[in-house]
Amino acid sequence: MHQSIPSETAHHVLWHYGQGGYEPGNFTKNIMRSIDSADMVNTELLRSIYPALVAAMDLAGKDPAGVAKLRKIAGGVKA
Repeated sequence: MHQSIPSETAHHVLWHYGQGGYEPGNFTKNIMRSIDSADMVNTELLRSIYPALVAAMDLAGKDPAGVAKLRKIAGGVKA
């Protein structure tokens, strides 16, 4: 992982993917939806503004062990 992911961000991303965690506010929910739907150029733009959030979403979506890693960051969250 190149970007440090805070526990709160891990919780939000886990929630977004239905893997535990807790629900963020509407703004963060909308940013996560934007990251999910962004093409490569816009993903990189969003990464420049929200590096930890994009890193956490990449981890959950691209790394087979990503959800487990996010659960560890979040403090042992179970689904």
